[in-house]
Amino acid sequence: MPKTLLQKLEILADAAKYDASCASSGGARRTARDGGIGSTTGAGICHAYTPDGRCVSLLKILLTNFCRYDCAYCVSRRSSNVERARFTVAEVVQLTLDLYRRNCIEGLFLSSGIARNEDDTMADMVRVAKALRTEHAFRGYIHLKTIPGAGPELIEEAGRYADRLSMNVELPSETSLAAYAPEKSATGIRKGLAATRALIESAAASRRAGSGTIGRAVAPRFAPAGQSTQVIVGADRSDDIAILGNSASLYASYRLKRVYYAAFSPTGHPSAQLPTVATPLMREHRLYQADWLMRFYGFNLHDLSAAAPSGMLSADIDPKLAWALAHRAQFPVDVNRAGREMLLRVPGLGVRAVDRMIAARRSGALRLDDVARLSGALARTRPFIVTLDWRPGALLDDAHLRRKLARKPLQLTLFG
Repeated sequence: MPKTLLQKLEILADAAKYDASCASSGGARRTARDGGIGSTTGAGICHAYTPDGRCVSLLKILLTNFCRYDCAYCVSRRSSNVERARFTVAEVVQLTLDLYRRNCIEGLFLSSGIARNEDDTMADMVRVAKALRTEHAFRGYIHLKTIPGAGPELIEEAGRYADRLSMNVELPSETSLAAYAPEKSATGIRKGLAATRALIESAAASRRAGSGTIGRAVAPRFAPAGQSTQVIVGADRSDDIAILGNSASLYASYRLKRVYYAAFSPTGHPSAQLPTVATPLMREHRLYQADWLMRFYGFNLHDLSAAAPSGMLSADIDPKLAWALAHRAQFPVDVNRAGREMLLRVPGLGVRAVDRMIAARRSGALRLDDVARLSGALARTRPFIVTLDWRPGALLDDAHLRRKLARKPLQLTLFG
């Protein structure tokens, strides 16, 4: 009996939940004020958070969960005993428009299993994006998951209609990919990432060359929000430092906007997970924090490795606090004298807080209350700083400081 649209949605939205790479940061600002449907701005079925704190809602689905590959870590693998479904191009287009008009979503994240071959799958995904943009003037956010091995002309066309493209590297190492997904090619994936990077850079260079030239056509945008990738965490025996090292290489090689970490959910396959005290979701969370430190706080892989001698990030404290506790000799930091680089290494101080403090101290020396007001938090920061009216004294050398600063587990109640 044919499945209804709602039944397909239930199956293919559930299958898509394992793909973490759906944040809509970096998209071009578009609204429907001058005609068309949708927008990429405004306040917020999948919620993604942008770097500026906005929450946006995306329809996150697979085009199909039929797949000819048998990747051991994937719930949609060929040998998996899951219910299968497939959307038509028209159904995805209509579903996106209907949910937008009901104010349920602001954009679309579309991925897919590979039912027939790479080109057929990628072509259908491109048709969805093209129809939304050209036939319905949809101006919301579109993120397409590109298929390794698909023809370059299809990837080029996808970038004309999508805000962001992404291609999963799947696992942290080529050895793991060969062991758990032997039908996939690490070389092919990296070639795909490199090709997309080249197209993004070429389009950007063409637009720069054409800007300010009267009468000259401006080159079309290509994936203006860049590209990202996803690494599955916990399906192989790679430790956290190895995963972060691989991510650093990916950022440098392909200028990715983001590497997403997806906690592995066991699906009955024979792979052995690395023993760790962290739950899969907590491990994923710590990797995101460490990734953030390398991208925006001046930390490098050696710093994180020194704070995680076992190769695994701590489950009970965040990576910055772990580094600070392992390098107490570099503290306390005088917030009225220290440079930005060192202030960013103080636990509890974020980029915005540090910039506010540097600006504020031009008008006068900072006190502890000023730090609390500018940072919004003080508990983790207090042992590591000096202000006009505060010195931590023996607090920094307290043997139990780690236990005192670790987040206490919360006992949830059954009733509100």
